[in-house]
Amino acid sequence: MSLNIEEKKVVVAEVSAKLKDAQAALLAEYRGLTVAQMTELRKRARQSEVFLRVVKNTLARRAVEGSSFECLKESFSGPLALAISKDPVAAAKVLAEFAKDNEALRITAGAMSGKLMSVEQVQALAKLPSREQLLAMLLGTMQAPVAKFVRTLNEVPGKFVRTLAAVRDAKQAAA
Repeated sequence: MSLNIEEKKVVVAEVSAKLKDAQAALLAEYRGLTVAQMTELRKRARQSEVFLRVVKNTLARRAVEGSSFECLKESFSGPLALAISKDPVAAAKVLAEFAKDNEALRITAGAMSGKLMSVEQVQALAKLPSREQLLAMLLGTMQAPVAKFVRTLNEVPGKFVRTLAAVRDAKQAAA
């Protein structure tokens, strides 16, 4: 089914708007995936707040014009799905995890901060912890010295109470 000019403009505007707020954009060839598999991929993408769209290459080229993802222009060939996310790791994780289970999905390129990324770089990005995990690790690291200090402060009265209990037990044993 062919799109008329107005529908094409809407698609280009939608993708361009998503690219403005994005940190990363990835391309994946989906040739060979069934409808059910594509539906599952879209579901996973939605859950991870990743915008996933199959866009005609000519429309995608127009959408990336003037954005920091213009370096992807030459990579648009064949049937491609465009994954865009604010969290650079999220899109890479979704596509890489799905590609593990479905060999038909093949990541072809990616871009982040105006630089083209190879497939190996996208795979490395997918192995990084997510933003939430990194924040949790940072919080744990920041909390560790405070927790240790509180345990140390708690040890003084605890030792005093144990000493009193030992003296009490010694007096009871002597009596």
